[in-house]
Amino acid sequence: MHSMPTLGANRTADRAQARELLSSATYDLLIIGGGILGTAVAWTAAQSGLRVAMVDAGDFAGATSSASSKLVHGGLRYLQTGAVKLVAENHKERRALSTDVAPHLVNPLTFFVPVYKGGPHSAPKLGAGVFLYSALSAFRDGMGHVATAARAGQAVPALKTEGLRSVAVYGDHQMNDSRVAVMTVRAAVESGAVVLNHAEVAGLRFTGGRVTGADVRDRLTGDEFGIDARLVLNATGPWVDHLRRMEDAGAAPSIRLSKGAHVVLKRKAPWHAALTIPIDKYRVSFAIPWEDHVLLGTTDEEYTGDPADVRATQADVDQILGEAAHAIRDEHLDRDLITYSFAGLRVLPGGPGQTAAAKRETVVTEGRGGMLSVAGGKWTTYRHIGRVVLEKLAHVPGTGLADDMSAIPRTVPLPGVGSPNAVAHRLLVDREPGARMDPLVARHLATHYGTISFDLARLIDQDPALGRPIHPDGPDVWAQVAYAVDHEWAATADDVLRRRTTLTVRGLDTPEVRSEVESFLAGHGAQG
Repeated sequence: MHSMPTLGANRTADRAQARELLSSATYDLLIIGGGILGTAVAWTAAQSGLRVAMVDAGDFAGATSSASSKLVHGGLRYLQTGAVKLVAENHKERRALSTDVAPHLVNPLTFFVPVYKGGPHSAPKLGAGVFLYSALSAFRDGMGHVATAARAGQAVPALKTEGLRSVAVYGDHQMNDSRVAVMTVRAAVESGAVVLNHAEVAGLRFTGGRVTGADVRDRLTGDEFGIDARLVLNATGPWVDHLRRMEDAGAAPSIRLSKGAHVVLKRKAPWHAALTIPIDKYRVSFAIPWEDHVLLGTTDEEYTGDPADVRATQADVDQILGEAAHAIRDEHLDRDLITYSFAGLRVLPGGPGQTAAAKRETVVTEGRGGMLSVAGGKWTTYRHIGRVVLEKLAHVPGTGLADDMSAIPRTVPLPGVGSPNAVAHRLLVDREPGARMDPLVARHLATHYGTISFDLARLIDQDPALGRPIHPDGPDVWAQVAYAVDHEWAATADDVLRRRTTLTVRGLDTPEVRSEVESFLAGHGAQG
């Protein structure tokens, strides 16, 4: 084992301080659940002047919200159902994220839709579809068009060209969902929110039949404490009905769950575009260059088990590889190339019918005790959802929130906002003699932290051991672990390996790496 880098701060004290803050005041809003919806509402509510608390039983975005397809997109396939207004709204939010809110975390990406002989869609139909799609974003990502098979094969050498007639081309964006989540939590805290992960709600507090807080247990220490609040928001995703039954034992189910699995593979050749692969007239599968690998997926099937047990099964992997084989050469789909597979649960409105056909909408309900429950959402529109939910909160009678809330802010950048190219350049040139940074590391930090990369560079200057790669085959360095522990609420090895760095995704989450990270955490009180 290598000698461990050092770090001065101790997270034990930080968790104790958060517990003290949470238990010693009455909050305007307690948010239970720190995924897409919880973090979006916490950020927006804190900016609006409310006193906000947020807890999550696991890590922030530790479940479904870090198991997405990593896309920030308008939703090309929604055009088939005539949802033109929805696509236009999605595009508006996508553009805001990529230009104003998080240009350091959201990256443009070209997509090809291959048109094969005998396939479910014709070139003229797809050409018209991608033209309309780009028109709905005012052509800000170029004009959707049809390109030749030869051009597509040059951009994506893994693409099957047998029977390939052409490709429809359009533009969208992608991101690292875990990093966006962490930056959103940070933005909420900078606006005054108090947050704690690995803090499980054991029961709700009632005053005169109304939900006015929660009893919470710190899962890392066993400490129990209470949080009082004028209004409680249940944003627990797949667990939303579990919490609703704490409020009202007779609460009827309000949601159903759909499992979406993904597979990550090493790439054998450059990928300069993503593929949207038509499986039939309605379903598509994606093949997306992501974190120097290729992300394949997703599936869509009803899930009725324990949300905590969701995982990608062998059948899921078989399905994903089989669907990818519609458009990708076999040698690029070798199972030996798989580095990681994962699954998450979409939260859909309850009701009959196929999950694939269910509306992807956000539903807000009010329970018998006045607790609001919010379910269903996507990363592309998470800021918009935060605003919509906050507007609903303001009108809950008896809370007086409307009187306390200033105007809801519209567009505020996430921490670290800046051009990744400019940040990477400065990381390479603004260094002390002898403190040269690997260009791959500089690029990696710039695209995952933006200008916060300079804080990590300072850590490395103070302790050069923090510039050492965590694993020799990846760009993640020990400064990221130090920073995750000290500034990003990382408390367990999974927090670090799966969500604060890219080690698990790259297949570099080895027993030795995990042991080193656990030793680092134990040495700095992260789990206390």
